Amino acid sequence: MFGSPPAIAYFHSPHLRKPGAKPAGADEPGNGGEMKGTNPHLYTAAIMHSPVFLWRFKVALFLVWGFICCKIGWGSVMRMKADVRDLFLYEAFLYYNPLLLVTLMVWLWGLCLWVFSQSSVNYSKIFELDQNHLTHREIWKCSTWMTIIVPTSMTAYLYLYSHGEVILYVAAALVLAFPFDIFYFSSRYFLIRTLWRIALPLQPISFPDFFMADILTSMAKVFSDLERSVCRMVHRQVATIAWLEADSVCGSHSAAIPLVLVIPYTWRLMQCLRQYMDTKEKTTLLNALKYSTAVPVIFLSALKYHVLPDTWTHVYRRLWLFSSVVNSLYSFYWDVTHDWDLSVFTRIFKFNKPSYYSNLLYGRRWVYFWVIGSDLILRCTWTYKLSSHLRHNYLTVFMITTLEVLRRFQWIFFRIENEWNKITKSALQLHPTTHIQREDQKLLGSTNHYV
Repeated sequence: MFGSPPAIAYFHSPHLRKPGAKPAGADEPGNGGEMKGTNPHLYTAAIMHSPVFLWRFKVALFLVWGFICCKIGWGSVMRMKADVRDLFLYEAFLYYNPLLLVTLMVWLWGLCLWVFSQSSVNYSKIFELDQNHLTHREIWKCSTWMTIIVPTSMTAYLYLYSHGEVILYVAAALVLAFPFDIFYFSSRYFLIRTLWRIALPLQPISFPDFFMADILTSMAKVFSDLERSVCRMVHRQVATIAWLEADSVCGSHSAAIPLVLVIPYTWRLMQCLRQYMDTKEKTTLLNALKYSTAVPVIFLSALKYHVLPDTWTHVYRRLWLFSSVVNSLYSFYWDVTHDWDLSVFTRIFKFNKPSYYSNLLYGRRWVYFWVIGSDLILRCTWTYKLSSHLRHNYLTVFMITTLEVLRRFQWIFFRIENEWNKITKSALQLHPTTHIQREDQKLLGSTNHYV
């Protein structure tokens, strides 16, 4: 069923012995005559399982696990009374929606690294990473475990209605801050150090600093839900219905929510001001102005629950609409003209290895039109709040937050490509003769000459 290709794959496996090594048992008494006529490569392939078989087995286990989680979770929910069911699902959503979105972002970041590894973009040089940095394979391993652990914990919560989410939050914090050299210590240290530099921009801002800060602005709703979840844990409101009181300490009308939502934008604003202090470039002030436009949007939206309905309708609602439009259009303009530098539709990633994706994307103008159009639409997803029905629908809010994560994932490709173009352009300006010599060497060394 899995003929010769799997055998070739296992011949190159790093877990096997070197090609010149003897098979196991070749030197044992009584085995010499039996093993002399055996090809070691074929023997090794014969005793090992097919990689295709292992892959299919893992997929089958994953599907079985998913079916069991869905079966248990759905059965637990359907056993509840109808008047309690929606409230209970909302509470489970509040606890696990931030972790699910973080898991999605990790999956997408691994996909980004895979695309960069297939292209001419040297992302490790852009982020100033050492040779031991995580590749897309390690990132996908982490995201796979997150995909297994988070839904499993959610299923246990639905079945037992216990404090399992508290254990999951504590475990995640401990793994991230574990001070010993295990579980990708250097990468965890790099992440924590970058977050520290974002929170306290007391030093010159590097590319990883503001790149991560930009991603955090798309995760503002995640931070808000994390704050509400931790608040309920601290005030011992877990597995209760105290959150139904909107004006309670951890309610949906809490003053802490807009404060948490504005933190990522404040960090990015402070970074821009720090960049202006270091470089004296006026564009950094214009960028700071972009992030400052998000502040009135957040606080005016929260003000709705603290003023009279007539005052909100005739005064603050108009201000909120105006500030939202300004923020969306300003952010869209900055994405296209500065972060991506798409003033001319000329290029996308140059793939080193020709594939279907390189033929599909490279040099295709529709890719740029798609990116610009979708970015504009996704920048205006706040309009769902104009509907009173959708505004308080937690599934709609989750979908809008997911779309923002996907928009940021799309933004990453062009932002990093633009940064790589700047690096290569500056390198050519500093060492033009070296580039010419390299091109001459490629031409002289090439065996394909056309007249």
